[in-house]
Amino acid sequence: MWVQILCGLLIYKICKRIFYDDDVLDVETSDSNAIFSVASRLEKLYRGKAYVGLRIPDPDTGSRQNIDIVLITKGEAVVISVKNLSGFVSINGDGSWVCEGESRHKGGVHPDPVAEARKQASILESYLEQRGVALPEGYLSYKVIVPNPKFRIIHLNHLPPEVITYDQWTLLKSENKNVLSGWIKGAFRGGKKEMQESIHQQLNNILSTAPIWDRLELKGNKYVLGEFLEFKGKQEDIQELRSIKRSKVSGLVVQKTSMFGLAPSRLQVLYSSRDYRSEGASGSEWNEVNVRSSTEVLFQPQNSSKVRKFKLSSIISMSLSA
Repeated sequence: MWVQILCGLLIYKICKRIFYDDDVLDVETSDSNAIFSVASRLEKLYRGKAYVGLRIPDPDTGSRQNIDIVLITKGEAVVISVKNLSGFVSINGDGSWVCEGESRHKGGVHPDPVAEARKQASILESYLEQRGVALPEGYLSYKVIVPNPKFRIIHLNHLPPEVITYDQWTLLKSENKNVLSGWIKGAFRGGKKEMQESIHQQLNNILSTAPIWDRLELKGNKYVLGEFLEFKGKQEDIQELRSIKRSKVSGLVVQKTSMFGLAPSRLQVLYSSRDYRSEGASGSEWNEVNVRSSTEVLFQPQNSSKVRKFKLSSIISMSLSA
């Protein structure tokens, strides 16, 4: 009997690995989790606003440039690339990174992350100019943050100053923001206060409406950036959800029904109508539907070739780009 049970568990694990690729999904969510974790800490440290998962149009290629984080503070804007890498890292002559002993899902060689961040900053600056904001010289900078404690650089003296390692990242404190040379420089603090506040407001207005990735917030403090595709489930549930389209809806929140409401096998989905006249949605713009908890969301994670299925019961919220 025990042999049959063990064989059944083994077959289950093999099928789960083949059909669900949970280990790959864990890597995808861990990368997104790292980005959101870094963004949250930066906002607390520098009392700024962090915009996550931007997709800035690149006129030279006709595509969109992915930017993990743009941090806006009083007097500066910083493009931040988050590299959730682990293992021992050496730097080649061309600036690329070679990681040994890391997860097989990340590969061994990574293009120069500093050059990538520099390009992202350049594309963002051009985008801002097209939107009517010309930044003063030195206002926009870029950094690469490696928040993974398992990241180890082989030759520390070869590391570019734009890279913030895990050890340096943990030293950042709100009362000692200059612990890292060249981090938040306050490049424009000497300018006129009115002009500084004007640029600060313009940047927030532009970035709050810039193209972004869709995002899922899952139970267990997990996030996934990517693209929402569609709902899957019983026909009557799909009909209930037919109004949730990115052209009309900015996001949704999933809640359990109350003990005095519907059966526990159903969920309450609250979704906010998109308001192009103002930022956010008022309470009167929220709508409600009730569907089976087995209903699924089809989602294409960023940098993944596979479409993932997430049960509504595992989702806390979903935000949709315009």
